[in-house]
Amino acid sequence: MHKNQGPVYYNDYLMLDQLLTSQEPMSKKHATAENPEAHDEMLFVIVHQSYELWFKQILHDLNSVLAIFSKPKVEDNDFGFIIQRLDRITKIQEMMLPYLGILETMTPMDFLEFRSLLMPASGFQSTQFREIEIKLGLNTNDRESIDREFFLGRLTEKDRDKLVQLEKVPSLLRLVEAWLERTPFTATPGFNFWKEYQNVIMTNLAEDEATIQKNMANLSEKDKQIQLESLNLTKENFDSLFNVDIHAKLVAEGKRKFSQKAILNALFILLYRDEPMLAMPFQMFTAMMDIDENFTTWRHRHVLLAHRMLGSKIGTGGSSGHQYLKKAADSNRVFLDLFNLSTFLIPRSQLPKIPNEVKRQLNFNV
Repeated sequence: MHKNQGPVYYNDYLMLDQLLTSQEPMSKKHATAENPEAHDEMLFVIVHQSYELWFKQILHDLNSVLAIFSKPKVEDNDFGFIIQRLDRITKIQEMMLPYLGILETMTPMDFLEFRSLLMPASGFQSTQFREIEIKLGLNTNDRESIDREFFLGRLTEKDRDKLVQLEKVPSLLRLVEAWLERTPFTATPGFNFWKEYQNVIMTNLAEDEATIQKNMANLSEKDKQIQLESLNLTKENFDSLFNVDIHAKLVAEGKRKFSQKAILNALFILLYRDEPMLAMPFQMFTAMMDIDENFTTWRHRHVLLAHRMLGSKIGTGGSSGHQYLKKAADSNRVFLDLFNLSTFLIPRSQLPKIPNEVKRQLNFNV
């Protein structure tokens, strides 16, 4: 705990003289009697500066989580800090979303009064936001080709080099993957969870197929085909969990990011989330998905704002405007593997029984 070092003045502590004089609208600098300052540019500056301040806080919390996962061993009592800080990030995201509504109080014609002064500056050049994406796990190579071009091509050499170097450091996605690969419990002497799980799946699929066959007489040929194709697709999905070659193909196609071992252990945590030792990792997964979902929602909301303001015009940074943003919103996801695990869940009543020895390890011993 730090001790007071003398009187502190509010304005000095927050550096308000510096903060409140950092809003310098371009239209004010170039104002004339015939072409005065664009009133709404001040709003535009303040909203974007506010975003950058909150991006700084997100990075502050995210860096602390990365530091914990970078240790050789993540201690049980670290998960309280991890969940608290990831949850704070989600709260910040939820607060930032309405900022777009504030921006929409500026009409497209108000925006046109100063828009040309901004070129070629754009949100592409927010290195803090790009840093957040990279540290979560969205690297340049994960992006669409047009996105890679704009991701690096609109930055100064200094900022570009900084982000390229960041991509060489393990992201949250990769650190959590490594942690998951170290997770025990699924295979112990005399008990292999995945064999038990596969038996449940095979029984369920056999019952589904029997139900389809039983109702064949009541189905049209088209409906029969749809039902059987759906069943085969379900079988293929479950096969992909355990088939090394299929999993490798999905990773190569960008449809999976975690290793096979990490995905299986993450699924185990989701299935047995009620066990005390797995409850907090499950909460961590939930927070990670919330962060991914919130950024996706923010990107989609940004698409609508850009369309409303620009119509079909190109963006100030040279992109295709809202069409580019829509494509980025649909493709720039980080924790898809966690979302897709719902495909492989089974009812609690069908969960394989965990041996007492493993059960004791999953409970806090008093």
